[in-house]
Amino acid sequence: MTDNNDNKEQPSFGQVVLSTLAAAIGVQSNKNRERDFKGGSIKTYIAAGVIFTTLFVLTLVLVVKTVLGNMG
Repeated sequence: MTDNNDNKEQPSFGQVVLSTLAAAIGVQSNKNRERDFKGGSIKTYIAAGVIFTTLFVLTLVLVVKTVLGNMG
């Protein structure tokens, strides 16, 4: 049985970014989660997650180096 109202529209770049940020802090609306699973590509979300994680770790490293450099 197929649903004629199935929306297979790809999420926009902004929607992918917001979903990735929501996943990072552990909050996501049910509507957005359903949109991501119905129309989103797993490769897109994996890439966004890897990019976000890399940027997050690099930011932490930069902050720690800056703080430690100013300590002494």
